Amino acid sequence: MASVLSIDGERQSGEDVRTQNVMAAQAIANVVKSSFGPLGLDKMLVDDIGDVTISNDGATILKQLEVQHPAAKVLVELADLQDKEVGDGTTSVVLLAAELLSRANALVKKKIHPTSVISGYRLAMQEACKYITDVLAIKNEALPKDVLLNAAKTSISSKIIGGEEAEFFAHLAVDAVLRMKRVDEKGEVKYPIKSINVLKAHGKSAKESILVPGYALNCTPSSQAMPKRLTNAKIACLDFNLNRERLGMGVAVLVTDPSKLDAIRERESDITRDRIKMILKSGANVVLTCKGIDDMCLKYFVEAGVMAVRRVKKEDMRHIAKATGATMLLTLANLEGEESFDSSFLGHCDEVVQERFADDELLLFRSSKVRSSSVVLRGANYFMLDEMERSFHDALCIVKRTLESNAVCVGGGAVDTALSIYLESFARTLGTREQLAVHEFAESLLVIPKTLAVNAACDALELVAQLRAHHHTSQSDKTKPEYAHYGLDLTSGKVRDNLIAGVLEPAMSKIKCLKFATEAAITILRIDVMVKLNPKQEPQRGEDY
Repeated sequence: MASVLSIDGERQSGEDVRTQNVMAAQAIANVVKSSFGPLGLDKMLVDDIGDVTISNDGATILKQLEVQHPAAKVLVELADLQDKEVGDGTTSVVLLAAELLSRANALVKKKIHPTSVISGYRLAMQEACKYITDVLAIKNEALPKDVLLNAAKTSISSKIIGGEEAEFFAHLAVDAVLRMKRVDEKGEVKYPIKSINVLKAHGKSAKESILVPGYALNCTPSSQAMPKRLTNAKIACLDFNLNRERLGMGVAVLVTDPSKLDAIRERESDITRDRIKMILKSGANVVLTCKGIDDMCLKYFVEAGVMAVRRVKKEDMRHIAKATGATMLLTLANLEGEESFDSSFLGHCDEVVQERFADDELLLFRSSKVRSSSVVLRGANYFMLDEMERSFHDALCIVKRTLESNAVCVGGGAVDTALSIYLESFARTLGTREQLAVHEFAESLLVIPKTLAVNAACDALELVAQLRAHHHTSQSDKTKPEYAHYGLDLTSGKVRDNLIAGVLEPAMSKIKCLKFATEAAITILRIDVMVKLNPKQEPQRGEDY
């Protein structure tokens, strides 16, 4: 019952607030439900100023929605967390969390205390993660390239670049990530995919996208008279203006002799000229700045045969500085208060060359020591290019996670069904109330294969029944372990061995999905009272304040 408190607000408690939270979570899940899986549909989102976004990525769709309900916001943040941590599986994590909540609410209505449901869910989640790690995860110390390709293809299959182009983009993603291999101070192998520069060029078909060896910068030299190609480049990365020095705002100079005006103007020019000479004296032959370079300063660079580039994005500048070993400078001032530029601030690169891709001129930074890569995506329109970029980013994340976790599991609803069968038998071994919660957790996991089948216009009941039969056989009959790899084939509407078919995803992705969905469901389930404060009345003009 809603009741007015002594504070200016409204209070809801017990079953009312819990049911309301579950309905809000279900509403959020229903928005993205039809976009799940390789045959899911896209959503068109139009914002308040008319900008259009067409996507079937769960995190992107939910970010665009202006959600007001506090429980629904938890699911939006959940999708965002999955996107940051894993890069893919945002829709499945929201669907699972909403299903867990719905079933938990049904248990609470049967007079089972929320604390018992929460402890049962936690126990089921721990058992599920352990079962994935010990049984379902396929470990491979030296992952062959086709495993990476299959993982990338599985991620891409549900996107706009799925279908015929899936093989092409999977190769592109794997090659781009493998070029980024680094070994850190601890001896761990890392793949910093943030350093892969993805550029979009309008026109041609998606299959004419290319992988460029080196870091591609969407800028050109500031003058046509500058060289188009430099070998053994020494790069200065600056974040200040190389314009003629002017007096600051509010600074006034009183001059009694008019002839001294020219001397002041000349000194203003000399300050910038001295800075440029200082940079050139260190041996720099490529100068990048985030700010501007005026014509007077360009003259000095052209005379010295140096390539100067202005208005470089700060993000690009940071990546180039990291790849070449340069130091990004905000000022030339040193600790003594004087200006200096040391050669140790310079980055080194084998070659900097200006090349033409599509209708744009790009600068390529190539180095044999630090390998970097860029991808130029082509597409018919900007909506398609934006969605291609999101899809390609998901594929890059999945390849990175597969390489770093060194373990994959079978997709197509295989893991979810196997966990459901395992947890059902595990629930029977419990002699406490948690048994009911574990059983409901097991039932909730089937929402993944059911939604996949429904979105592919297949008979969900029949396919899920076949899947359950296969996985029950694999767990009860030790002579048929291959049945554990059976999942859905949505094209033909049958079940098949998805390990042979190459439908794979990182084991880490599935484990994080289960953990995040369970924690989100528990967070909302713990709420039993909601106090909503009334908005404060603004005093009208003329009233006593």
